Amino acid sequence: MELLIIIIALALVFDYINGFHDAANSIATIVSTKVLTPFQAVIWAAFFNFVAFFIAKYIIGGFGIANTVSKTVYEQYITLPIILSGIIGAIVWNLMTWWKGIPSSSSHTLIGAFAGAAIMANGFEAIHISIVVEIALFIFLAPIIGMVIAFVFTVLVLHISKRAHPHTAEKWFKRLQLVSSALFSVGHGLNDSQKVMGIIAAAMISAHSMGLGMGINSISDLPDWVAFSCFAAISFGTMSGGWKIVKTMGTKITKVTPLEGVIAETAGAFTLYITEWLKIPVSTTHTITGAIIGVGATKRLSAVRWGVTKNLMIAWILTIPVSAVIAAIIYSILTTFI
Repeated sequence: MELLIIIIALALVFDYINGFHDAANSIATIVSTKVLTPFQAVIWAAFFNFVAFFIAKYIIGGFGIANTVSKTVYEQYITLPIILSGIIGAIVWNLMTWWKGIPSSSSHTLIGAFAGAAIMANGFEAIHISIVVEIALFIFLAPIIGMVIAFVFTVLVLHISKRAHPHTAEKWFKRLQLVSSALFSVGHGLNDSQKVMGIIAAAMISAHSMGLGMGINSISDLPDWVAFSCFAAISFGTMSGGWKIVKTMGTKITKVTPLEGVIAETAGAFTLYITEWLKIPVSTTHTITGAIIGVGATKRLSAVRWGVTKNLMIAWILTIPVSAVIAAIIYSILTTFI
């Protein structure tokens, strides 16, 4: 029982870290274009992160991504030490990448760490290979989808507004950035909060099989307080900001104008809504980065700093295996004490 409580507490800590690690995804363009100050931007993003809870519960009517994450490891192989090791491993990698200012994926960190601990305990037969492969594929597909949508949106908007006075157009696009940032923040909340819900659900299902209190039969029995806590934790994390990553996302990939900020955030939001519908956990980092690249590519390919993009891609590819190795090492250490 005590171990389950520790796992839930650490999962919410990870959710908080996810919030400030990924805050840049929602606010980088709106800060770099000076539509809002950094403080105003994180409050704005955090509010819509939390609004996502009510959208998921009362409009969508479920938490499909949480269900996918909880099934990364086969139920019969899930134990509380495996989940604890996965969460600690994910926290370690997230803090390392935050410290270095690398916008890596909290989603893939958590899933990689969960799988890595399970593999260390039971071998590769413990993980649901098709789910892991599907999630890994979206390391590449999510930014490509975001990039294509952003490219098409940019061409359309430039064509529609070509006769507009530049000063008037910029004024309107600055206002629209508030809307596009809100849309993306809702997508961020919908996507990222559910991953931690899935891990907590897996822990509570494991607790039930052990006859412990607070256990549940399936994710459909997950108490409302878990979802509420996860969405609240990521919102508080977003309010803490992640300024090193804001700099990378807002200025180092390509210079972003208000028009381009609107399009990048809207394209990123559309991508997140599509993957929410597909019930596939994706990286908000990958999504918005792809959208920013798509926007920059409409000017000219040289407008995108491909050296920075290449370094980001390397970090993305390394996230799942490195997180898995860290969690596996932590599991081997923890099992000597638990």
